[in-house]
Amino acid sequence: MKKRVVITGLGIVAPNGVGLAAFTHAIQNGVSGIKHDAELERLQFSCQIAGKPEISTEHSLQYFTELELRNFNSSGILYGVIAGMEAWNDAGLSLAIQDEPDWDSGTIFGTGTSGIDKFRESIYKIDDFQTRRLGSTAVAQTMNSGVSAYLGGKLGLGNQVTTNSSACTTGTESILMGYERIKLGQAKRMLVGSTSDSGPYIWGGFDAMKVCTFKHNDSPEKGSRPMSVSASGFVPSSGAGALVLEDLESALARGAKIYAEVLGGNSNSGGQRGGGTMTAPNATAVKRCITDALANANVSSNEIDTINGHLTATAKDGLEIQNWSEALQLKGKEFPYINSLKSMVGHCLSGSGSVESVASVLQLYYGFIFPNSNCEDLHPEITAIIDESCIPQQLIEKELNIVVKASFGFGDVNACVLFKKYLP
Repeated sequence: MKKRVVITGLGIVAPNGVGLAAFTHAIQNGVSGIKHDAELERLQFSCQIAGKPEISTEHSLQYFTELELRNFNSSGILYGVIAGMEAWNDAGLSLAIQDEPDWDSGTIFGTGTSGIDKFRESIYKIDDFQTRRLGSTAVAQTMNSGVSAYLGGKLGLGNQVTTNSSACTTGTESILMGYERIKLGQAKRMLVGSTSDSGPYIWGGFDAMKVCTFKHNDSPEKGSRPMSVSASGFVPSSGAGALVLEDLESALARGAKIYAEVLGGNSNSGGQRGGGTMTAPNATAVKRCITDALANANVSSNEIDTINGHLTATAKDGLEIQNWSEALQLKGKEFPYINSLKSMVGHCLSGSGSVESVASVLQLYYGFIFPNSNCEDLHPEITAIIDESCIPQQLIEKELNIVVKASFGFGDVNACVLFKKYLP
């Protein structure tokens, strides 16, 4: 018998809010986390604004010991561990050190790269004949699975502990992977999510590709403009989101708070065929991902209350709306509400799917649709397909039943997951 899967814990490290309370307030009120970045200006980037979570040393010491933080230089692991442990705590699960591993619990926590600043530091030390000064944690900080390894150790996880990596779809994919493991009875709970490093060594390649905005260096909060005719590229950012997935029977047995139910979803690839490339989506694959996700979750298009899109503020936003409309066979005022968290936080890259999924679940649990910022000048390609009223620019307080989250990433890969309000 397949298990029902629910969400019992959330954790967030975002440019506009670290911790659930700050983040919820920010997204409800359209608070931006995008600021001028002096280092990007010094390095003569075209885009000199970014979204970067603010983590104090005091905050870090709630999750790491002073010894662990010595020579620690991996922002992605820092964000992921904080978000993951917050979600675990929010779920009412023990943070105490136990002798035996927790065989029923695991983690699938994704990333694009890990510890790139630490990796750069290590290269310089090796080149300067200082290999012995690298420190004992250099490998753990720079291996891709570093974030899941740290979380596995801190929480004593004895089930699957691994890291996935699929560009911008990473976080959404991790939810689907954890969901499948619990549904099949291979785990009682899985900590899922994703993270992304901060800084010029992560963002430089995108600046070189000219896909980042360069028009708002003097007005950072206006820079991320999904669905806008004046959009000029995405704003690079970083952060981490985490969700505790748990089988319903286990959650009920321990009296856990239940944020939502995961109904299912789908992931696929366009194979870089049919218009798809390393950087452009195969529209047919995107539409198949959406329709197959709805079929997997046994949901019809007209049951969807709102969509949290990928919507990056690039030239592909219009195509994404077209794909949604054709896949759902809905247009005009029949189309669901749709929003883009990137208007407030920028593009968190490998962290985006999970950061945006946390926002999606918060909407469902508390009954609201967060506003889209910076799209007062909606692109005519978009308004020709769906009505302006479907793209809220003010907070809407509304009971929701089904929220869809999708991510589309480099390499022509796609993932879509459906969340439902939990009703006992």
